[in-house]
Amino acid sequence: MRRGLQLLLFATLLVSAAGLFAAPAKKPNIIILVADDLGWNDVGYHGSDIRTPAIDRLAKSGVQLDRFYVCPICSPTRAGLLTGRYPHRFGLRDTVIPPWRKFGLDLSEQTLPEVFGKAGYKRRACIGKWHLGHYMRAYHPIERGFTHFYGHYNGAIDYFTLLREGERDWHRNFEPSADAGYSTELLGDEAVRFIKDSRKGEPFLLYLPFNAPHGPLQAPRKYLDEYGYDENAGSFTRKRKKIAAGKDAYGAQGQGNRKRQTFAAMVTAMDDQIGRILETLDAEGLAENSIVLFFSDNGGTLKIGGSNKPLPGAKHSVREGGVRVPAVIRWPAGLKGSRKLDTLMGYIDVLPTLLGLASGGKPAGGKPLDGINLSDVLRGEARAPERTFYLGQKAVISQQWKLIEGKLYRIDTDPTEKRDVSDKNPAILERLSRELTAFEKLAGKIKVAPYGSGRENFKAPRNWRIEAERKKK
Repeated sequence: MRRGLQLLLFATLLVSAAGLFAAPAKKPNIIILVADDLGWNDVGYHGSDIRTPAIDRLAKSGVQLDRFYVCPICSPTRAGLLTGRYPHRFGLRDTVIPPWRKFGLDLSEQTLPEVFGKAGYKRRACIGKWHLGHYMRAYHPIERGFTHFYGHYNGAIDYFTLLREGERDWHRNFEPSADAGYSTELLGDEAVRFIKDSRKGEPFLLYLPFNAPHGPLQAPRKYLDEYGYDENAGSFTRKRKKIAAGKDAYGAQGQGNRKRQTFAAMVTAMDDQIGRILETLDAEGLAENSIVLFFSDNGGTLKIGGSNKPLPGAKHSVREGGVRVPAVIRWPAGLKGSRKLDTLMGYIDVLPTLLGLASGGKPAGGKPLDGINLSDVLRGEARAPERTFYLGQKAVISQQWKLIEGKLYRIDTDPTEKRDVSDKNPAILERLSRELTAFEKLAGKIKVAPYGSGRENFKAPRNWRIEAERKKK
């Protein structure tokens, strides 16, 4: 009897020890794909005339985030994505960081790659458009938590020559890169290489902010042909026939007959690279345990061919078309797919939510986040808490309501913002107005200057090299 009890106790201890020392569940790979100026009506799964089979594949197999909000312009969205905090706290809200600006993402802010580095992700790549400061080395992606960088510092580079302000803006880590080609395809090439170089069992973080389909409007001929390009009809500008090679040729190559045609070709070119990434995940056996998040940094720009129909507004506006964007998340091993989620969420929630999905933890250190962890909501295990989300430009939004420029909309049933219901809901109007005031008081004393300030007589550094002596201001 005593020996039987001893054997039972021993077996129990073995089971307990096995539980204590069992290997932790394998962390998922994290892939964040961000389009630039892609509108609500610029993806196939929203009924667009633009062909996006790879993005549609994500939407079909993943979770469509139907109420995903961002800033109305790109640098602020990128800043909030990487910090989990409203960007007006540290000077970014109303404009982007242009080539001539001596400003960057606040160095006191903890970033998403730093958080994931602490969580055990040793390989963390930023491949694409940075747009968060380039004046000094301390603003560089490698100094902000990434272990690898490939791409460009500025926005609106020439897609073929890779020029901005007359200098090539293309880099690998800290050094200029001599790689040549169409920027969207170069980024896809690098992303595929990064994934293939992954060590078996070691999770990675890949942040891929495309510069497409932001202007200048330029696409390879094969994609223009898909949308009916006629070389005898001329381009949508007259520059193509007159411009010579060199600095003045910025943006001239790859123009189609019409803006929408060229824009569509650019989106499909980007979609092809997303497709290559998905195929690489499949081929490497990584798709099942990879979280892929896709969204646009702001709404489409109508004047260059983007479309946000049926949503009103566009880039630069906090109407729905400027801030509510296509967004999808897919993780076969951890999230039930093939569904649509209408929960209010946005760019500041990316950091805490992805960390919650990957490790169940919270960021170690850093400042308090404005974003919230919605991982249990994505899993279908909880309902999202009631919240009010700040959009900027005197606008806030909740799951049901939107206050913008003093007007109140029942946004869950009126996404086109047609019926101001302020008179019928004075208590809601008063509460949201109070919360708006509180959000606006969060703004810091320092902020990026207006876009054109400092442009006069600016000369870009050779190959956009960041000089070592600029480590400190």
